[in-house]
Amino acid sequence: MAVLPFTSHAVVRPDVARVILAGELDMDTASQVREAVAVCLRERPARLCLDLTGVSFCDCAGLGALLDARSSALAVDARFAVEGVGTQVARLFSLIGIDLLHLGERVRPGTGPAHHAVAPGRHAAPADAAESSLRRLLT
Repeated sequence: MAVLPFTSHAVVRPDVARVILAGELDMDTASQVREAVAVCLRERPARLCLDLTGVSFCDCAGLGALLDARSSALAVDARFAVEGVGTQVARLFSLIGIDLLHLGERVRPGTGPAHHAVAPGRHAAPADAAESSLRRLLT
């Protein structure tokens, strides 16, 4: 399987800033996400949307960048949305107990088999202090 280079493309309008990500979101690329989000939020859009349709892999550093994007958007009173979450990213969220529906305002239907990070009827228990910290970021 060929590894594609990471790319981010931002489109900013007054009503929505959309950051389209593709490739591997990891320690080497997380700073690019933070920078793209910062540039978008300087324009004060009403909403920030991260499109993860093209993200093939996400590690903890990538997850941190996504959570930072959410915090940054909320800090400037912008609504936050995540779309196109694929199976691998949804699995990462599931492992640490993040429900995708609480991360952003919506998740586009049909973007992968998992729309919720925690399967219906199943509840993830906090494993350690790091997970508890992540949960606090989401509330």
